[in-house]
Amino acid sequence: MKNRLRELREQKGWSQQTLAEKLDVSRQTVISIELGKYDPSLPLAFAIASTFSSRIEDIFTPDVRRRS
Repeated sequence: MKNRLRELREQKGWSQQTLAEKLDVSRQTVISIELGKYDPSLPLAFAIASTFSSRIEDIFTPDVRRRS
């Protein structure tokens, strides 16, 4: 899954730690999501979208290259 998390976080001027605290997750979780190494659970995806006043589909998009 591709995402715009880093872009949105940087627009707010937030560090990875700040975003992690807002989401009640570890900084490593934020890093992994930003790098596309971890797809968030649906509740976490909703929390991320809410934090940025966005829709999930405005932040996350399927990576069609990974589909079979």
